[in-house]
Amino acid sequence: MTPPEAAPAWLDGLNPPQKEAVLTTDGPVLMLAGAGTGKTAALTARLAYLIRSRQAWPSEILCVTFTNKAAREMRHRVGQLIGEAVEGMPWLGTFHSICAKMLRRHAELVGLESNYTIIDPDDQQRLLKQLIADQKLDEKRWPARQLAGLIDRWKNRGLNPEDLDRLENESYANGRGQEMYRLYQDRLKSLNACDFGDLLLHMLNIFRRDRSVLAQYQQRFKYVMVDEYQDTNAVQYLWLRLLAQERKNICVVGDDDQSIYSWRGAEVANILRFEKDFPGAKVIRLEQNYRSTPQILAAASGLIAANSERLGKTLWTELPEGQKLRIVGVWDAPEEARRVGEEIERLEREGAPLEQVAILVRAQYQTREFEDRFIQIGLNYRIVGGFRFYERAEIRDALAYLRVIAQPQDDLAFERIYNQPKRGLGAKTLEKMHAHARRQGLPLAAAALDLADTDELPARARGTIGALMGDFLRWREMAEKVTPSELLRTVLEETGYDAMLKADRSTESAGRAENLVELARAMEEYETLGDFLEHVSLVMDNDAADDEEKITIMTMHAAKGLEFDHVFLPGWEEGVFPSQRSLDEGGLASLEEERRLAYVAITRARRRCTIFHAANRRIYGQWTSSIPSRFIEELPDEHVEVESTMSGGASLWRANWSEQEDPFAHVSRDRPERARSRGPGWQRALSTGYDSTPKRLKEPGRSAASFAAKPRGDIAIGARVFHDKFGYGTVTDQEGNKLEIEFENSGTKRVIDSFVKLA
Repeated sequence: MTPPEAAPAWLDGLNPPQKEAVLTTDGPVLMLAGAGTGKTAALTARLAYLIRSRQAWPSEILCVTFTNKAAREMRHRVGQLIGEAVEGMPWLGTFHSICAKMLRRHAELVGLESNYTIIDPDDQQRLLKQLIADQKLDEKRWPARQLAGLIDRWKNRGLNPEDLDRLENESYANGRGQEMYRLYQDRLKSLNACDFGDLLLHMLNIFRRDRSVLAQYQQRFKYVMVDEYQDTNAVQYLWLRLLAQERKNICVVGDDDQSIYSWRGAEVANILRFEKDFPGAKVIRLEQNYRSTPQILAAASGLIAANSERLGKTLWTELPEGQKLRIVGVWDAPEEARRVGEEIERLEREGAPLEQVAILVRAQYQTREFEDRFIQIGLNYRIVGGFRFYERAEIRDALAYLRVIAQPQDDLAFERIYNQPKRGLGAKTLEKMHAHARRQGLPLAAAALDLADTDELPARARGTIGALMGDFLRWREMAEKVTPSELLRTVLEETGYDAMLKADRSTESAGRAENLVELARAMEEYETLGDFLEHVSLVMDNDAADDEEKITIMTMHAAKGLEFDHVFLPGWEEGVFPSQRSLDEGGLASLEEERRLAYVAITRARRRCTIFHAANRRIYGQWTSSIPSRFIEELPDEHVEVESTMSGGASLWRANWSEQEDPFAHVSRDRPERARSRGPGWQRALSTGYDSTPKRLKEPGRSAASFAAKPRGDIAIGARVFHDKFGYGTVTDQEGNKLEIEFENSGTKRVIDSFVKLA
């Protein structure tokens, strides 16, 4: 360690562990930096110190970041610290940019020329589709997107075609994964091209096969520094380990408790085994948090302590104590959105800027409820890291079908979906439809129908168009008889849109399917297709000016690295968060990553963090009882305060139910099947009602049944009653406090007796 007297004055602004990390220049160093502990400041100061103290020239330092933005920011900060622009830092950048520069110098070692092309994902898809067609494979069954995802995963793990085992080989086209991977790599070389995954894989192969090249870079780099080490994947890890093995002057910065990107190939094990990879490594824990209050930090620390695979640290802060985490139980998702909206309006009245308010969701589909609510009450919002709900491609596709059904003259909607999913109707067919529509003054759909009866189009295209127009006619008739939600589900199934998403086995496809489920659920609130489409038009038109303050809505994954004064965390229920899909696919490892995600979400908050959980969510049109997330139970009691609108008695429940049909009618009917599908935990919860919730959320002596099983004595079969929403009707059946009523204008409904009055 350099003597203190040699340290520049600007190091005095660092706390002792940060300063130790800067001054420990020799040997391996693991800077274990908790959330909000100033790791960027420490890493930048270390880089500046190495240059200022002349321990290395800028060209002798390899500094790897995960984004170009982070690299630019680090370059700028270093310049500010040492009082001059830092020009000679050719090896400060992302993994891909650094490896691309290396590969230009050694391309011939992997069969490329130095002027190779880096293809983007679209070009990769086209190339794979050509190969799939050449090999006489069914692209619908074995889509190019799936193969691209597999190849990316293999490259992230540092695997060449010859490295694939039998299981990996079987993951595509019944044992042709290795063959297709090899053909793809050969095709890239013939084009003098590579994809992004190749940049790292080629350099790893070069280092492994040509020790003289590896030695050249090992001698060049006196110091290696890596940011966000917990997010490295296997190929990045192997590449770094080879580079640093000679001098061992490697400093990595990261937080094992914030490793949340396994779906992108990141492996938390890389940071956990750093001390084994580099014996004698110095572990420096940055634990002083500059962001959050002690209450928030203590709650987050208590939660993450339940993970077994972690190095461990204790965050602390000198900030004022602050407020406890608030846990709010609500009846359903609409109430959740209402409550969040009310809280934000209150904060706004108290002078809190909307820019400092964030809603962090586990899944993209959760944003829809908040978007609709904020439009109604006039709150400005932005969706960060994705599109607004109604702007997503799959939602626009579904809406386009519905718009054509409701309004056959909607040319823009018809043009969007005439060949989506793919029906073999190409650009030439569309050109002919447009030309005929202009000549005859017809809508595009009518022109298409006309062309189906002529010889202007090939027989196959005529048949396809005729069938499609016949479907639209049938759907238009169906729209008069079924609910908008049922109509949408029919359209998605009969067009093959659902099947298209199922065939696409990428992570994005699962999210797109969830969004369409949420769209169908949203439509259940509207009686006619026209009403719903009008609502969507108003939502799409309500885009506030860019210069106005807005609430931020984003996923927890996208929020990593950000911070807000006030954070709302909705949907903390089993099956939503932790995600049921993650648990089903990844087991205990996925559960621990979900818990790390919860830790990341909580530690985004500077002043106040509020967690919401709903007793019910509507899934596939059916009410499903929900139990609070296990993560709520794991939060330390002394750092949370619990509020539940359900604990205020039947009047509060009645207020939540008054706008909808009796949810218990669905819950009780579905309960056995859904309990079995969710596993033992769900079975216990649904059989015992709310008494199965964590101890802080129980109301002594009450259960779900106690709220629903107290029939009124003044209502009997044959009684004439009035309901605020459904109007006048006659009781035709009675089961406990549930009534079946034949309403004069609304048909037969099942409702709770407390919602009706004797007429």
